Amino acid sequence: MTTSSVSSTSGNFAIDGLVSGLDTTSLINSLMSIETVPQTLLKNKVTTTNSFISSLQTINSLVQTLATKATAAAKASSLDVFSATSSNAAVTVATGANASAGSLSFTVASTAAAQVGVTAAMSTWSADAQPITITKADGTTTTVTPKSGSLDDVASAITKSGAGVTATKVAAGTDTDGTKLYRLQLTSTTTGAAGAFTISRGTADDVAAGTATNVLTEIGAAVVTQASDASVTLWAGTAAAQTVTSASNTFTDLVPGLTVTVTKPTTDPVTVTVAQDTTQAQAVASGLVDAMNAITSYYNSNTSLTSTTSATTGTTTTTAGVLLGDATTRDAVQRLTSTMSAPVNGKSPSSIGISITKDGDFTFDADAFQKALATDPQGTQDILSGLATTVGSAATAISDKYTGSITTAITGQQSVVKDLNDQIDRWTDRLASRKSALQTQYAALETSLSKLQSQSSWLTSQLASTSS
Repeated sequence: MTTSSVSSTSGNFAIDGLVSGLDTTSLINSLMSIETVPQTLLKNKVTTTNSFISSLQTINSLVQTLATKATAAAKASSLDVFSATSSNAAVTVATGANASAGSLSFTVASTAAAQVGVTAAMSTWSADAQPITITKADGTTTTVTPKSGSLDDVASAITKSGAGVTATKVAAGTDTDGTKLYRLQLTSTTTGAAGAFTISRGTADDVAAGTATNVLTEIGAAVVTQASDASVTLWAGTAAAQTVTSASNTFTDLVPGLTVTVTKPTTDPVTVTVAQDTTQAQAVASGLVDAMNAITSYYNSNTSLTSTTSATTGTTTTTAGVLLGDATTRDAVQRLTSTMSAPVNGKSPSSIGISITKDGDFTFDADAFQKALATDPQGTQDILSGLATTVGSAATAISDKYTGSITTAITGQQSVVKDLNDQIDRWTDRLASRKSALQTQYAALETSLSKLQSQSSWLTSQLASTSS
């Protein structure tokens, strides 16, 4: 009696139609598609929850932006924003944190310069390596010894000495015998009188003893540009005239909070004026409104119902916004809206141009703000600071990276996703086992059918022989 066998390759049973003629692979796949329904539902839940988390993170980021702007606007001097102008293009000005309104006139006597000198023309510095000493205006000395007496090594040693002087080899024609000549251009790395220097052949002791040779006083050497400070004269032509100097062309101490940069001397007095920049002050208030509206706009768009109609079937499908029904974001937006519209010391924010609409959005009236700022600067500041303080506190409580209500909701939803993914992984193992069991079951069925078919054939042949 012979029997058929069912083979398997790499664990995949080749059972389709061996005996029964059934498409067992399709049967198993159909059964598995039913078995995977619970896992598919879990995966869909993960997708939906991740979308929800993404929306929570977006609105949380918008609330954090509001908190940042509110913190800045809450400062007692948030509207004390100043800008400066100059009456002469040779002088530029910029304001800083401590600026205050006022004006100042002065003349520019000189601009700062770095010392530039050149050595005499030569083909080589010396026959061998010799010490070189750089002496600064304050008497400090730096001595270096080049690798050799070549101009390249000397230039490199000077530049790398850390003394604040760079050396560059520059072509200077040829000698009578045709030898190429060069000069070293020596330049201070800083401007101002303090950057003046001398370069000598010899050690610091030689310089102190007066036996060193100053290469900038040798025949053919020269100081091309003298080191000098920039200077301006305040109240020129009066008994109160005062000269102020700077090692650079920038003065930071003429007036607190004002930086003055000069580019060339002036004959006539230059007047710099510092005044409150009402445009920038307005931006502080309008920026608070813009940040709040960004939150309400995002929330409204993600809690609305959207209907779409299929052009093929005519079926209308309604989709709810991902944040619709979420209590955390609803409460957060309501809290922010309430604090943003609340009176400050009995005065409505609308008195400085901040108003709430019937739709829950906010508008900013620039004209009303500018009028309030011009009429009562301190009162305008007080209302804005008070409003920003309460809004900032609410925004921080909502979006704090550790304890914020939305932050906590995000953390909770992330835990849900982790748990769902763990369930999905367990289902993957369970489904793999189930599929393997079905494959084994159908393989056994084909094997049994094969045996029965063989037995049937044998009995038929036996009966045939007996009859004969």
